[in-house]
Amino acid sequence: MNTNRETTSLRATAFGPLDKLSIPDGTTVEEHDLVTDGDVLVGARSTVEFGVRGRNVIAGEGVTFGGDIEAEGDCRIDMWSDIAGNVLVGQDAYLGERVHIEGQLMVSGDLDIGDDVNIENGFEANGWIVIRNPVPTIVFLFIYLSQLLRLGEEEAAEEVLTELADGGEPEDEPVVIPRNSHVSDDAWRVSTPATIGDGCRLHGNIRADSIEVGDDNNIFGSLRARGDITIGEGTRIHGDVTTRKGTVSVTEGTRVLGDVACDDLLLHEGAAVDGSIRARGEITQVREKQDRDLE
Repeated sequence: MNTNRETTSLRATAFGPLDKLSIPDGTTVEEHDLVTDGDVLVGARSTVEFGVRGRNVIAGEGVTFGGDIEAEGDCRIDMWSDIAGNVLVGQDAYLGERVHIEGQLMVSGDLDIGDDVNIENGFEANGWIVIRNPVPTIVFLFIYLSQLLRLGEEEAAEEVLTELADGGEPEDEPVVIPRNSHVSDDAWRVSTPATIGDGCRLHGNIRADSIEVGDDNNIFGSLRARGDITIGEGTRIHGDVTTRKGTVSVTEGTRVLGDVACDDLLLHEGAAVDGSIRARGEITQVREKQDRDLE
């Protein structure tokens, strides 16, 4: 009986809000920094080879950042994490034990710091400084969200993600990088589904279980997934689009500058593929009239 319960719980939370790569609208990579208007959530044991700039920045245990962290609000970094740059925080900062910061730590508010934290170029905090071991925030979030999903409270779980800050607006969705991910200018590698919003500009090849890309994006890299890949209107992919066992959908106004390889292909009339097309199954050209009929 216990095994059945555990299996059900794992299935219920397998694709929860923190178990997929999620890039919200308007996210960009600028000069080796990931820039977003919302929060940045990074799961445990992940590597982010560039810096991040966002509202609140929250990282799990054993996360590595290859650049600076700039948080307009709070910054929470769990134990054994490493930051190869400076950390600038507009409000409060929480650092778990044995966090290593190669640069300087500047905090406008309070600083809650654990044991054996190493800040090579010193720190400054304008508020209270408390030396203890803060509760691992990302662990708490995973447990809390898992309980909400287990109870069927999907809307409440989404509210937790969009309101991590004080009264955060729903449109400021967070960047979510799931645990055990590797993100760099060369590739974004995750073992989960990936969702990219509208109006993003990203560098690197996207590797995921399945990929959903929104409208008007510019992705300087290829897309590769085990499952389906959907590309929204007006998006440009500077590379190949490949899936092992899935359908690729290339929507109106989209351009793929490389090759497409898939099981089945849905190619809209106004889309363009510069390279070769290899489909093991069917190739369907979707016309505007067909879209109206489907509606």
